[in-house]
Amino acid sequence: MNKKGLAILMRARMRAAAADGSSPASTNTKIALAAAPLPMARESEAIQSHGDGDRLYKQQGNAAAPSLPPQRNLDVVRDAMHSAISSSKTELLDAVLHDFSQGYFALSRDHRRRLLLILAKGYDLNRKQARELMDQHLGLLLPAGDRGESDSPRDEAMLSAFYRIERNLRQALKPAYEVLFERLNNHPGGLRFLSTLRADILSFLQDENVASLRALDASLKEKLTTWLSPVALELHQITWDDPASLLEKIVAYEAVHPISNLLDLKRRLGVGRRCFGYLHPAIPGEPLIFIEVALLKNVAKTIQEVLWDDPPISESEASCALFYSISSTQSGLAGINLGKFLIKRVITLVKRDMPHISTFATLSPIPGYMQWLLCKLASQSQAPSGASDSPFMERLLEPKEESALINSSRETYAGKSGAEVMLNMLTSTNYDWASNAEMLSALKPPLMRLCARYLLQEKKRGKALDSVANFHLQNGAMIERINWMADRSEKGLCQSGGIMVNYVYRVEDIEENAQAYFRAGHIQASENVCCYVKEVGGLKENDGEKPL
Repeated sequence: MNKKGLAILMRARMRAAAADGSSPASTNTKIALAAAPLPMARESEAIQSHGDGDRLYKQQGNAAAPSLPPQRNLDVVRDAMHSAISSSKTELLDAVLHDFSQGYFALSRDHRRRLLLILAKGYDLNRKQARELMDQHLGLLLPAGDRGESDSPRDEAMLSAFYRIERNLRQALKPAYEVLFERLNNHPGGLRFLSTLRADILSFLQDENVASLRALDASLKEKLTTWLSPVALELHQITWDDPASLLEKIVAYEAVHPISNLLDLKRRLGVGRRCFGYLHPAIPGEPLIFIEVALLKNVAKTIQEVLWDDPPISESEASCALFYSISSTQSGLAGINLGKFLIKRVITLVKRDMPHISTFATLSPIPGYMQWLLCKLASQSQAPSGASDSPFMERLLEPKEESALINSSRETYAGKSGAEVMLNMLTSTNYDWASNAEMLSALKPPLMRLCARYLLQEKKRGKALDSVANFHLQNGAMIERINWMADRSEKGLCQSGGIMVNYVYRVEDIEENAQAYFRAGHIQASENVCCYVKEVGGLKENDGEKPL
């Protein structure tokens, strides 16, 4: 193994260890420890006033040393945070922001939670001032027919009062913690730190849904969305010639199909393959998100075709660009749709450089399918005898499917109904059904049909229930094909029974599809997919769809 390869593997392993919490200064993107709620009254009351941060910071100096007792350490970091918000002296600001960010990394998870609650509650907007300004605004008389169209001196004076109060109201409605976000964004390393900060907020919200933390998250998400607009991002094609420090991040952060070894990495960056990432100047050498592309003759039906089985074809023979993996490297950017812009940029770039590529498609996992299906099957299996005949009981399986399932597994997976047999099969830990031809034959019809139903009909707030489906549909793709036994890995069998789906991006239809999905939750799908379900509410016929 060459030095570059060794460096990639070593750094990837170190990053994996850090992500598991081995280092107190890690970004802790996968925090599993539970945090018990702590009383916050004393801390909140102590900082309600936004006083002279410069004086406070000078008194504390660089006191946030790891050797201090834990409570004292929290107090010092809290004081540095207060100074970072309230300081008016630019010569002190960089030092204050540096000490705050470094001190934050030194805090335990428990103390980070307490500090973020202090930030969310103690540096929220001034509602009393905002209410007073609203009352003043409502007390003013509207000039010239409510539209301010008159040029008289009296009306000009009235408008001037409106403008002044509205300006003050806008300022009052801005939480003080937004000052901290804005200052950190302009500080070296600040954008990365803000991403870490939001990752922690999201983690704490999973433990406990606190309204003030939700508001803090919404404000920070809005700021990050603005600062990470496509204009500020650089599209970079990642190749084997890139620095080992960048390539090890691709190995570490690949979330869909893990990179098994250096040969696998080299193949994904070699002939017939492309990898593109979005980079930001404030986080050099680390893609915020990256996408892997395979250049093929036809749209692949299995991930084996892409990763292992077939050698790459000559790029001049390819007619399809297949997106088979898209991974984010920053958990703190969750919910900020950088992938939408990345896919569109990559399509534009590939069309420009390889005009013979005419099809842009994905081979995507269906991460929520099995969880949804197992819940349905468990509900039916636990129903009392005779309940299946009730008109109020949902019937998941067709009679032919039920009998085929029972007949295929009389000895291995016994059950009083097809639903129970299917549940027992799919919850087996060794997935032996995936290598049994008779069981696969019995499972295929219901699994494919119910998968189509899951993708087309199961929704949350009017949008596709499956997270990956929702991502591609909101970006303007259509569901083209469902593929049986497309991913036989343990992860693929566990997530979706080995089924994967092709989404297709037809350039001329992307905006129309995205708008229809955004406005009405309309899902564009091919006839091949629609035929799996008898009734698909809200779907129109897709006459004249282009075949793959």
